[in-house]
Amino acid sequence: MSAVEAAAPDQVSVTCAGPEITRERGQRQVFCGLAGIVWLHRKIQDAFFLIVGSRTCAHLMQSAAGVMIFAEPRFATAILQERDLAGMADCNQELDRVAAEVLGRRPDIKTLFLVGSCPSEVIKLDLAKAAERLSDVYQGRVRVIDYSASGLETTFTQGEDACLKSLVPQMPQLPPESRSLLVVGTLPDVVEDQFARLFKDLGIGPVHFLPPRHATEFPPVGSGTSVLLAQPFVGETLRALVERGATLLKAPYPFGIEGTLAWLRAATDAWGISGETLESATAPAIARAEKALARQRELLAGKRISFLPDSQLEIPMARFLQRECGMELVEVATPFLDRQLMEAELPLLPQGLRLVEGQDVEHQLDRVRADRPDITVCGLGLANPLEAEGLCTKWSIELVFTPVHGFDQAADLAELFARPLVRGSLLKV
Repeated sequence: MSAVEAAAPDQVSVTCAGPEITRERGQRQVFCGLAGIVWLHRKIQDAFFLIVGSRTCAHLMQSAAGVMIFAEPRFATAILQERDLAGMADCNQELDRVAAEVLGRRPDIKTLFLVGSCPSEVIKLDLAKAAERLSDVYQGRVRVIDYSASGLETTFTQGEDACLKSLVPQMPQLPPESRSLLVVGTLPDVVEDQFARLFKDLGIGPVHFLPPRHATEFPPVGSGTSVLLAQPFVGETLRALVERGATLLKAPYPFGIEGTLAWLRAATDAWGISGETLESATAPAIARAEKALARQRELLAGKRISFLPDSQLEIPMARFLQRECGMELVEVATPFLDRQLMEAELPLLPQGLRLVEGQDVEHQLDRVRADRPDITVCGLGLANPLEAEGLCTKWSIELVFTPVHGFDQAADLAELFARPLVRGSLLKV
């Protein structure tokens, strides 16, 4: 599902550390924030996501998740009918009934998320009050939390940010004299385990991850909490954590060898751990990563790439591809540029890069057609039309679904961009 927003076209240039940023305002084409539920429901294993939306929302989730007919996923849609939208029915009464049905069938659920959508926001359904009411009903058995994943003015990764922000008030207080590291942003379990082992080898701990694997295992937060961001789109969650006393460790994101090493160094510096210890602990993983990455670098070096704004992963991905894979950056556009989250990334981009915040989709498509890059990273709605015009594309949503963080995934990340190029060369034969 795509949401298109019309606004007065506008273009402003801004100077900061790193390349000059051009801000564009116009028509946008973005994927819906409900998509975040696909990876969140897999990560938080005892939570259920109840979307309050339309049949379109239900169809989106069913197709985006690729759920087999035999599976019983931990998400569903309470579908708003015409009577609900017209204000002729009591939506809260129906919501209570659906929640009771879900929890009756799934006694293993410990947290129920009520997820707002475009339709529920349009009719101004107060899910916060509904969550309070249902929390009273199921007190002691199920925690009920609400958040909005509406795609009206957001991009799809902001659904995760809204979800994680809703968890912050539920997190226990870290004792005043204690210290901990909190890694924020959804990671596949295999990557989380790799990082947990690295932190243990480095002597850093205790280490917690948000979101946790179980909604009953909320990590503590307080003045002794140091935060490392694993994803570049969790700005609202970070600010909520800072309000509770946490401190951000500024670092590039753990994509590729360079980014992962700098990310780990931010933690070792905060813990007073020597560079020799970091080098010793990471040397085997770096050696494996360099060897695996060499083959992908041969395929990518010298190739030209453009990013259209979609996932908010564009800037760290561009840094990795240019600095570690030898690709030439034609344009890097991102839906929203949070300077606090990108402070360590922007100086690593080449000067003179065409760096764009926001979207005027027609103008950006005109530039892609004029530039003719070897590969264009974009959303689902733009990929097929560009392919029909003979342009090679990569779906940006794949970067969220696939394990791409850390040393051991560096070559896998590069291969995601090499694969369309290889496919294109084979089709031309």
